[in-house]
Amino acid sequence: TSRTFVFLLFVSTSVVTSISERSSSMEIHPTSVSAPLAVSSQVLVQVGDILDRGDDEIAILSLLRLLDEQAKANGGAVFQVNGNHETMNVEGDFRYVDARAFDECTDFLDYLEDYGQDWDKAFKNWIFESRQWKEDRRSSQTYWDQWNVVKVLHSAVPSLRLLTSVFFVVGKLLGQRQKGVIARSVLFRPGGRLACELARHGVILRVNDWVFCHGGLLPHHVAYGVERINREVATWMRSYTDDYEESPQMPFIATRGYDSVVWSRLYSRETSDLDDYQMEQVSKILRDTLEAVGAKAMVVGHTPQLSGVNCEYGCSIWRVDVGMSSGVLDSRPEVLEIRGDKARVIRSNQDRLHELQVADYI
Repeated sequence: TSRTFVFLLFVSTSVVTSISERSSSMEIHPTSVSAPLAVSSQVLVQVGDILDRGDDEIAILSLLRLLDEQAKANGGAVFQVNGNHETMNVEGDFRYVDARAFDECTDFLDYLEDYGQDWDKAFKNWIFESRQWKEDRRSSQTYWDQWNVVKVLHSAVPSLRLLTSVFFVVGKLLGQRQKGVIARSVLFRPGGRLACELARHGVILRVNDWVFCHGGLLPHHVAYGVERINREVATWMRSYTDDYEESPQMPFIATRGYDSVVWSRLYSRETSDLDDYQMEQVSKILRDTLEAVGAKAMVVGHTPQLSGVNCEYGCSIWRVDVGMSSGVLDSRPEVLEIRGDKARVIRSNQDRLHELQVADYI
């Protein structure tokens, strides 16, 4: 059987569809990363940073899980690779969380109570339920009652009216935010429901001759062990204990530091900013990494590419983060399609997003 297969790679949160067929001989490594798109025998890889990109984060995770099941039933696959914003949220770093995303966490926790212990059903249905919850929140009397207070105080002394309104609104917003932060902490802390969901996906994925990660894979990562890194990250995400000394520590090699798997930008820098000797150094590191892991090319995200999806170093590295989230660059969607030993970029037409403009094969 031929080894033809397709990958459509998105970095930001978006609904995606793929085009062609998955080979029956496709090899997936490591076997611990099992998270297979959509309604036919296609393959999709999403290379991280779903989180911290808006107020539909959980809904998008829910959608990808649903597509996962549809894909499996049709001989396809959906893979997610965790990025630095996934690991940051499990760590409790909420600096980049959209304010409305805290509301989604609050709503999601309340919603879970309706499903009891049936997590899988609840999680997969959230993509269908989340919009109504959002609309209910926006239109509810409690959400807007601060404005009713302003009306009641309309005839009061202006300065008193203003002061009272300000204190009420600030108190209301702080209370909502505190509740949202608590809800997010419950869901994403190690051992939390959504942390365990993220733990289903690795930080490194190899399929046939291609390797995928969010930031970049380096020789010392391969020497440490790809499966070992994925296993240790998953264990950290799933584990919770009150005893800090007994709890698994966050794997530094994967999740922390400028040269960790999810944070490295070595391969994503503009080559025009590098001297010849620096380019040769990076090229050698990339060659050594690919040889060690048994791959011919690597696909990374993490660093938005102003020129769109592109490749460097003889197309042995592909940079697919185009910052299409409205929270980043709000750029047009682009994907990388891989068929056998060929790859091409597919980008949406800027004027009519439902039409696709296909770049030449590279």
